[in-house]
Formats: sequence, C-alpha cells, structure tokens
Amino acid sequence: KIFLETYLAYGFKDERYKGYLGATYSLSKRTIWQFPVKSIKVSYQYDTKIPGQDLQFVQESSFLLSFKRGVNDKYLYNETYAFEYLNEFRNHFSYALGFKYVQQQAAGSLHFNQVSYIDRLNDIKYLTTSEASLILRYAPNEIFYQGKVYRSPITTKYPVFTLRMASGVKDLFGAEYEYQKITLNISKRFYLSQLGFTDVTFEGGKIIGQVPFPLLYIHRANQSYSYQLQSYNLMNFLEFVSDEYEGLNADHNFNGFLFNKVPLFKRLKWRELVTMKILYGTISNQNNPSSEASLYKLPTQEDGSPLTYSLESKPYIEGGVGIGNIFRFLRVDLIKRFSYTHNPRVSEIGIRFKMKFDF
Repeated sequence: KIFLETYLAYGFKDERYKGYLGATYSLSKRTIWQFPVKSIKVSYQYDTKIPGQDLQFVQESSFLLSFKRGVNDKYLYNETYAFEYLNEFRNHFSYALGFKYVQQQAAGSLHFNQVSYIDRLNDIKYLTTSEASLILRYAPNEIFYQGKVYRSPITTKYPVFTLRMASGVKDLFGAEYEYQKITLNISKRFYLSQLGFTDVTFEGGKIIGQVPFPLLYIHRANQSYSYQLQSYNLMNFLEFVSDEYEGLNADHNFNGFLFNKVPLFKRLKWRELVTMKILYGTISNQNNPSSEASLYKLPTQEDGSPLTYSLESKPYIEGGVGIGNIFRFLRVDLIKRFSYTHNPRVSEIGIRFKMKFDF
C-alpha cells in the first residue's frame, strides 16, 4: 500500500548534500504499479539540475550519462516540494492532479540578472514558483511488462495522447510569476510489413504569460554520449529556448530487412536504424529579454557573445543512422546536425550509444 523511495548524495566540489524522499500511497487494493493505479504521492527533492533536463529519481543509461562532452558549467540547485494524485481508468484514460513548489538557485557560471549577464553585482539569488498542474493521458489498449515493484509500457500500434497543463500561481508561498503552460504529446508506432516499423512522436507547447528564461521551454539537449530518444543529441545545453514550439521525431527500425540478406549479419541479428528530428520554435516579444528589461538576460559566453538562441530563423534538424541489437543490448548511432552548425562550440557529427535489451 505504501512505497517509499529515497537517496542521499554529497558533492565534494560544492560541499553540499543532495537528496530525495518520496512516499506513494495506493488508494485501491492493488499495488502502486498494478493497472489501474489510484494513488497519492508526496515528495521532497534537493539536487542539481541542468536547465532543460527534468529531474528524475532514476535515469536511463545512467553509466553513459556520466560522460559529458563540451562545456557543462551552468546548472541549478533545485528545491522541490511536490504532491500528485493519480487516477487511472480501465479504458486507459488517466488524469493526474499535481502541485509543486520550486525554488531555483543559479550555480556555476549560470546566474540570474536583469541588468547584464556579465555584470554579477546585480545577481538575483532565487527564482520561486508555485505551480498547479493537470495531466490528461489516453493510451487505448495499452499493455505492460508487469513486475512486483515496476511496470513498463509495451509499444504497440495504438497511439498515446498526453496533454499537460500547468498554471503558475503568483504570490502563493512567495511565487513570483503567473503563467499558463500547455504541452501536447502524441506518439504512435507504424508497422510497415517487411520494412519494419517507425516510431513517430509529435510534441508542441505554448506559454501564456511573461516569464524569465528558466521558465521557458529550454529544449531538451544532450551533451552525454548516451543516445536519448526524446532529446536532441547534438544540441548543447541551454542552446535554444522558446515560448511556443512544435517538434517531430521519427525513429525507423528496418528490423533486419537489409542485414538479413547478408548471412553473417543475419546470424548476428543486428537491426538497421534511421532517425530524424525536427524542431521549430519562437519567442514572443513579452518573453524576449531584448524587448523586456524586467526579464533575466539570456546566458552568454565569457566575452559577451550569445550562448542561447531562438529558433525563429529556421528549424533545428538532426538525423542519423544506427545499428541496434548488438550483443542483444547495445545500440550505436551516427548523428549529423543539419542546421545552426555555425553556433559556437557545437558538434556537427557524433556517435552515441544506448543500452537496451530487446526481447
């Protein structure tokens, strides 16, 4: 009925403790993993966070994520109190009501400043938000790998729809901003007979209200050597922000259609992969620090040159080819970046790895 989870860590460089404590209580006779779930969860977390990356209790490919490329010296200390009520129905519709209080403190070479990013005399120490949220999800005919203390959804031909709505409540517990954030995600697998299958994900979002850059959509970048399905694997952290965006990801698995014609590859059971990711976004004048003096200045390089950009001139595009099911668990991708290649400190091409067991 009750599940507790926690961790405790200590950073020798910043000499700070980090930790998490969460408790989930099942409101039905089932466990908190057994469909359909009806539960309440409360949690507290204090940890570092890279802007644009969601804090999670456990992340996939944790070993590969520990190796980073490029400069990674801008991060946040996040203190988060959260509550969530989750209710799943047998028709595979679910909703989650939530509330979280977050206090963010800039760290490393990241800072909050309304006057000049280089001049640190006027830095703002904390950014405080109180946010109520509603998540609606519909996954018709969804099935799971079910364990005693976990469950994992199995991808099928049926689409999954997720609508996230959040509202910032100004002045509640010292919160500084009022805003609304709406995000829609639709994912579906298309089976193409002998040609394998394609996983397609569309996501779009919009922010209503005026917010500083840490509350904008900071697009999911990846500076590790782990291939991340829903991140942009050649984008740098904090490179692009938007208050409205649309993105389309396609990941095609030929499922051996080509390799099976070569006897050696057929015995190895390798899988051929092709990927493409496209992202377009904009920043309205009310959320652009160049137009609004009251907003935090966008991060810059040490010499004052731009570090963070909008996507208004053209979309961000990256694509790649890969091989999966190596030794039954390893995926290797060669990724190419096709746009914004002249931004400083970016990689136009790279190799990424992902560990996943295919059954």
